[in-house]
Amino acid sequence: MIGQYKIVICTPALYSAGGVERVVSVKANYFADILNFDVTIIVTEGHGSNSFFPLSPKVKVINLGLHFEELWNITFVRKVFLYLYKQRRYKKLLTEELMRIRPDITITTLRREINFICDINDGSYKIGELHLSRENYRLIDSSKKNLLKWSFSRWWQKRIVDHLRRLDRFVVLTQNATLEWPELYNVKLIPDPLSISPNYQSSLSSKRIITIGRYSFEKGWDLLLKIWALVEKEFQDWQLDVYGMGDPTPYVRMLDNLSIDKKRCHLNASLVSVEEGYLRSSILVQPSRTEGFGLVIVEAMACGLPVVAFDCENGPRSIMTDGEEGYLVPAFDVELFADRLKKLMSDGDLRRRMGEKGQKKSQCYHIDSIGKQWKQLFDDLMQNA
Repeated sequence: MIGQYKIVICTPALYSAGGVERVVSVKANYFADILNFDVTIIVTEGHGSNSFFPLSPKVKVINLGLHFEELWNITFVRKVFLYLYKQRRYKKLLTEELMRIRPDITITTLRREINFICDINDGSYKIGELHLSRENYRLIDSSKKNLLKWSFSRWWQKRIVDHLRRLDRFVVLTQNATLEWPELYNVKLIPDPLSISPNYQSSLSSKRIITIGRYSFEKGWDLLLKIWALVEKEFQDWQLDVYGMGDPTPYVRMLDNLSIDKKRCHLNASLVSVEEGYLRSSILVQPSRTEGFGLVIVEAMACGLPVVAFDCENGPRSIMTDGEEGYLVPAFDVELFADRLKKLMSDGDLRRRMGEKGQKKSQCYHIDSIGKQWKQLFDDLMQNA
């Protein structure tokens, strides 16, 4: 029956400042507060921790306390056995919860539960949502130099496709991503929603550049520091602020190797209020090697910031147009990126024109628009009930 649904969302954690955590929180709040759905989030990590992002009191959270994260720092052999044990435990506990809750819809962010969630006969429709490109989903070294790893990678990829095929819907974030899965006929495009609703835009007068993301190879901070090394000496009154989860140590060493002024280039921890960070800045840079979507681009545009981003294989090109809301730079042309950044840094009128275009385009990612697309998906599935 179409109406007020019971929704369960399965995701690893809520305690950290990651993009998936932010998007899950925003959508859960919308489902509960605006659509008046019964919403439960089931997580496996961060037992005893609070959600990093605000959650509606109407949203229930169940933490299964499985602590898969301890697998990160143990030997390979022990990791295999402990993973199998935890996975069996996860299937048992999640099955118990779904059979108790009896949701109409179960949404998975396609982590460990994708291996078994379609086998749970709780009566709910199963929706998977992927926040990565296909290339980076369950990334395994598939080089033929190691025949064992290559064989395992081929077997693993086939299993993933089989699991995804069984979902009632498979949600991806960009048009490019819909083309990455030609084997599947259950693909649905719904972008990520904005997590902020700024009441005003940046004045773009601050000589400050911002970027936000994990300290990881995929985010391209090494490329950004090479770009900044080409820029900073010409613009000595500007600064660069990087905010991210993880260990910045390798990039701190790069500051010394590139002779970058540490007083004007800051490698910070996660930003609690991303909106405040954008509003105190004048340009967003996005040097990623790969993106599933590029939520920070939409957020920055909502605050009126122009953007300079690498045209990596997925996200940025689905959001912005080169020369309109900013610049899309061919991957991974460091010198051209630096040139485009210099152009924006030296021209306040250009920043304002591009920022205004970005602010207008960002409105189509408002949670009201994206939330309605999710409700329509739920309605379409439930009409078959």
